Amino acid sequence: MESNNENKEAVYGNFINTIIEEDLEDTSKVVTRFPPEPNGYLHLGHAKSICLNFGLAKQYGGKCNLRFDDTNPAKEDTEFVNSIENDIRWLGFDWEDRLFFASSYFDKMYEYAVELIKKGLAFVCDMSPEEVRLSRGTLTEPGKESPYRNRSVEENLDLFERMKKGEFADGEKTLRAKIDMASPNINMRDPVIYRIAHMTHHATGDKWCIYPMYDFAHPVEDAIEGVTHSICTMEFEDHRPLYDWVVNNIDFDVKPRQIEFAKLNLEDTIMGKRYLRNLVETNQVDGWDDPRLITLSGIRRRGYTPEAVRNFCASVGVSKANSVVSLAQLEYFVREDLQPKVPVVMAVLDPVKLVITNYPEGQTEMLEIENHAKDESFGKRMVPFSRELYIEREDFMEEPPKKFFRLAPGKEVRLKGAYFVTCTDVVKDENGNITEIHCTYDPATKSGLDFTARKVKGTIHWVNCETAISADVNLYENLVVPDETSDNGYSLNPDSLKTVRAYIEPSVKGAKPMDRFQFIRNGYFIADSKHCTEDKPVFNRIVSLKSSFKPNK
Repeated sequence: MESNNENKEAVYGNFINTIIEEDLEDTSKVVTRFPPEPNGYLHLGHAKSICLNFGLAKQYGGKCNLRFDDTNPAKEDTEFVNSIENDIRWLGFDWEDRLFFASSYFDKMYEYAVELIKKGLAFVCDMSPEEVRLSRGTLTEPGKESPYRNRSVEENLDLFERMKKGEFADGEKTLRAKIDMASPNINMRDPVIYRIAHMTHHATGDKWCIYPMYDFAHPVEDAIEGVTHSICTMEFEDHRPLYDWVVNNIDFDVKPRQIEFAKLNLEDTIMGKRYLRNLVETNQVDGWDDPRLITLSGIRRRGYTPEAVRNFCASVGVSKANSVVSLAQLEYFVREDLQPKVPVVMAVLDPVKLVITNYPEGQTEMLEIENHAKDESFGKRMVPFSRELYIEREDFMEEPPKKFFRLAPGKEVRLKGAYFVTCTDVVKDENGNITEIHCTYDPATKSGLDFTARKVKGTIHWVNCETAISADVNLYENLVVPDETSDNGYSLNPDSLKTVRAYIEPSVKGAKPMDRFQFIRNGYFIADSKHCTEDKPVFNRIVSLKSSFKPNK
């Protein structure tokens, strides 16, 4: 599998390509669409659909529309519209002048519903939602026809018009398609296509008090826009006969074709909008863009790049078979994308003081260190070095195992870009915790000098105590953990966020929100877009440096 080092993204053929090429003699006429409901923020599962729909249009030189399916005013908001547009742009896609809203078609949808009534294919039903549910039957038993099914066309037209004028209460009447109550597909048993809802709509205000159901609105919208291939996830497969019924019983110039593919499922991750919304509204997370969430706003704040997400989605592929993908696979593409782009700095996340006892007190020297281990074009920077430093606590052990190559009593290591030091003593507090490590250094071993007298196996990073920048660093684990006692099989992970006080070399001073760095040996980090300021820097760990995912070559 190809990395993104040259900003190349793989193109994968799939069964949808085959269908498009069989259906269209001129594939440049393909029209797809991405149809989100504006009732929440997009998540990584939506990214796969975005990449697929916009990617197919780009591949064939066709078009992809952005259409908001805003047919349910109860949960929709312009905040979600704006966030969805931002997410799609961030992923690198452009709908150009093809921004549409289902609500813009409400007048046409009403006309099409009237057309179905006149054809004897729809009727106004007085049954309650519970009565409708009970009358639908089961997978093995047919449903029972509504007692209002055989109302005359004239009566249905009158009642539907009165529904539109607001004469009836919510739930008092519905408009149902007249199809087949004995159909083996329950979705075809006279489904509701319009319901009464006296609610203010985010776009149309109080103009309407009846709203189309998704299964009716969706094919109508596709047909109006000239969509050739309506690509949905597999849960809509059983709804395809109803989609086709609507398309075939209304006089449309274009008859769109619905195709289903398997949605993206991530291991140990919950992506349902209802669950995410509950976390946000109950303040269990820091908004829709909490870096622990798998929303596109969250992973953007976390520091993931659009290139990495696109490459990840391409690697997952498109099929009808459900599968579960590990987060490690996503993180692999994040590392692959960041490695050639991000400068390296030194940061200590769990500090312990190291004192070089034979280094002159009050002296500071500037050491030249490369900004990237593999790319000389990043240049070098000057880093201050003096008698007192911070190192990682894990880089020292009093009683080390045999293959521990870092610092220990009597052991010698190289300080990154600086000198060899040898541990001579430790200082502990009253509880036996190490507070200082004392070392001596060899001035002849300065990095960059022609020194070959002896070698050491270990190199550790450090920061200068006097000039280091203090920062809050957020470290993340999975937001949820398996829980057999929970209704959905998961519960919140109490260790999903750990914030530590770290010390970072002064070269990061003035880092702007969304600036990325590799903290040597600790991973990739980003200046938090919400809380990082010059006076109070905050960094989020994007990913660690090591991966458990091994890509196919």
